[in-house]
Amino acid sequence: MERMEGGVMWCDGGSEGENRGSEGASSDMGEEGGRQFVGGGVEHDDSSLEEGLIWVFSSLPTKRALCCAACYLLHSLSLGKMTTVVPTSEEDPVLFVVRFTAEMSWADAGAEIAEPQVNRLCVEAQECMIEGRWLDLASLMLTSADLIFSKASENDLECIFTIICNLVKKPESLDQVHEMAELISTKIIQQPNDKPSLRLKILFNLYNLLENPYSRFFVYLKSLNLAIHGKVTEHILPSVKKMDNFLKEWNLGVRDQRELFLAISNVLKENKGSTKDSFMFLRKYLETFSAEDASTINEAKEEAARAIIDFVRSPDMFKCDLLDMPAIAQLEKDAKSAPVYQLLKIFLTQRLDAYLDFEAANSALLMSYGLVHDDCISKMRLTSLVDLGLNESSRIPYSVIKEALRIDDTEVESWVVKAITAKLLDCKIDQMNQLVIVSRCTERVFGLHQWQELRTKLVTWRGNIAGVISTVQANKITEDSTQAMQGLAIR
Repeated sequence: MERMEGGVMWCDGGSEGENRGSEGASSDMGEEGGRQFVGGGVEHDDSSLEEGLIWVFSSLPTKRALCCAACYLLHSLSLGKMTTVVPTSEEDPVLFVVRFTAEMSWADAGAEIAEPQVNRLCVEAQECMIEGRWLDLASLMLTSADLIFSKASENDLECIFTIICNLVKKPESLDQVHEMAELISTKIIQQPNDKPSLRLKILFNLYNLLENPYSRFFVYLKSLNLAIHGKVTEHILPSVKKMDNFLKEWNLGVRDQRELFLAISNVLKENKGSTKDSFMFLRKYLETFSAEDASTINEAKEEAARAIIDFVRSPDMFKCDLLDMPAIAQLEKDAKSAPVYQLLKIFLTQRLDAYLDFEAANSALLMSYGLVHDDCISKMRLTSLVDLGLNESSRIPYSVIKEALRIDDTEVESWVVKAITAKLLDCKIDQMNQLVIVSRCTERVFGLHQWQELRTKLVTWRGNIAGVISTVQANKITEDSTQAMQGLAIR
């Protein structure tokens, strides 16, 4: 049983079956004092958890003591609160974890072999604590904890790693804290398929313990990689919604941004409902490369090709700025990737006939990327209709649409309706005269050429408006003069 007395949490004895721990992993966000927090914790009454909460161990069964302490520690960490652990038993919580994990690790070796090894590890841990060698202590504890990961229950492991992660509060140097965060997070993600949800939760708890923004970013990045390889991406998806706030807090350089955006895109790619968001972060990744990045831009070739295929495959993406990106443009000069670049160019600047010619020569390539020919034809028909509205007269005859889209007379109106539904154009259908009267079309690309066209239109509009104003003013002057002359004549 646990009880609060005078602001102190006392843990009395109880059965191991009463151990409580949070289940599953959560990436819900919280915010306190300007800091963003990741992860969930054990649900307890918040009013009983004060800043600087002290937990006191009394004489308990050891596993029960550890679980009680760590569960409350977990909750305060999820709230971003500092916690002091004050042992009243014979053993420090850290030393208890060392002994507990060592005994479990050596359990199969027999008492004669196990006992000296357990004692050696405890002595070594105590020396690390006395000398302030916190990194060495964390390494020692992680080695034993890793050995028992497949044996111990999830509740025990969560409590053990809570105590281990709390060591990052010990060093005064931020460099040492970061080194320790690297050590712990790297060890946790080494076997992503073994209890991945628990490993992810441990990383969330470690993240919330850290004060240094870059250390928090490092742990979050490890969480993304763990979620991908452990196939638990659903637990980290909510955190992506807070990415703008995280980026402000972390203040990352270009290389770190690249790694982050690509990892997020890969996480989102694993979830069917996040295709557009995955493409958005992939585009952000490609945007970090400039033409001057000759030494690194080659590493983006695979992702550049993937972005093109994702765009072509999407049934509801019809415009993008990929063509202007140096990371994409490099594919045009690459023998292997040049056809993929040409495919993008067709979907953004040409019509259905160009795609059909391309498909005839590259059908195997399209199949290798999993592109469905009929889907590509449907998308190209819509974009071809848009191109007609942009480059032909605003009054498009049915016969022109029929020829460009390669459809029957009876299908013309249905394809126009599809384009209107997709918000690609605004128009009226004149059935009597067999015309489509276009008032607005969506630009598939908006680069330098489109800006120049817009400038020309604006200059023309400004001239027209100036002419109208001059005419109005001239008419007003003429009218005023006429009225004045009439007044003089009357007088």
